[in-house]
Amino acid sequence: MMLPSMQRRRQGERALLSTTTLPSTQAHPQHAARHVAQRRYARDIARLAVRSLYAELSLYPKPGLVSLVDNGSHRDMNAATFMRSLFALRHYFYSICAAGMDDAPFSQLKQLGMAAEARMMLATGGINTHRGAIFSLGLLCAAAGRAHAQAMPLSAPTLRAVLLISWGEALAAHTSASAAVDARGNAAVNAAADTSVHAAANAAANATVNASASHGLRAAALHAASGAREEGALGLPSVFEIGLPAMQATLARGGSMYHARVDALFALMAHVSDTNVLHRGGARGAQIVRDEARRFIALGGTARPGWRDGAVASHRLFVRHRLSPGGAADLLAATALVLAMLTRGRP
Repeated sequence: MMLPSMQRRRQGERALLSTTTLPSTQAHPQHAARHVAQRRYARDIARLAVRSLYAELSLYPKPGLVSLVDNGSHRDMNAATFMRSLFALRHYFYSICAAGMDDAPFSQLKQLGMAAEARMMLATGGINTHRGAIFSLGLLCAAAGRAHAQAMPLSAPTLRAVLLISWGEALAAHTSASAAVDARGNAAVNAAADTSVHAAANAAANATVNASASHGLRAAALHAASGAREEGALGLPSVFEIGLPAMQATLARGGSMYHARVDALFALMAHVSDTNVLHRGGARGAQIVRDEARRFIALGGTARPGWRDGAVASHRLFVRHRLSPGGAADLLAATALVLAMLTRGRP
């Protein structure tokens, strides 16, 4: 049997709850509705991001890259590896879009990206399938969220402007800091070739720095190429100035989305200094990729009869040379996401 004092306390607690939570919901129904709408939007954007990554994976022919048909130039990953990674990233895109809506600082976006990368590595057994995509598609999701929160009509210029205005300065600082860290790592490698005791000591001190740097960062430093961080700091120019126009041009002439994605990929390969290619094939490998892509475009791209045979020939050539333009693939997925965002809700 409940004591009178306990009964009065319980009644008081219930009264307190009824006067704090219920009136709050009733007084601001528009806030609750807005919250629900924003979360629904974040889910939609996250779904588009995952679909864009799958669209890149399923595309074929795709020179040197993993697809549903074969493993391309890779022995350590296949389509199943990418599917595990996709599944692990689905909540990340929702979270970073929601963070963008809340005007989160770049430091918070960075933490979300690092957590997503850790989940990717766990899902793939330590294989880097989507590091560049986590960065570029994540920024696009955040920018879309920020634009939505400000009730800005979504367009390509709006997305890019929001990205740069909201996080451009922090992205530039992040890029400079990453470059400085990698420069120290490369200095350790160079010092290791010196036989002096002092140089050897410096090399040992910096060895851990170099070990933590990604292949892309080391290739970028060695060949003065740009990577995902540089792309982000500039507002993803390869997406908005190369990939998206190529995709839209193919669609405008009546080509299918499939053809548009192939043309966009070759356009990106022709223009992007891909650190993945530089890591695997050096400057010569990068030249092979550019030459093949430019030849494909000069012959008319997918508008040319028999284009598929040419694309398959490029694929086989890349496989022979172990070339894999993963940076271009990530940017293709980002391009596909932008187009999907722009056409969202259209019949």
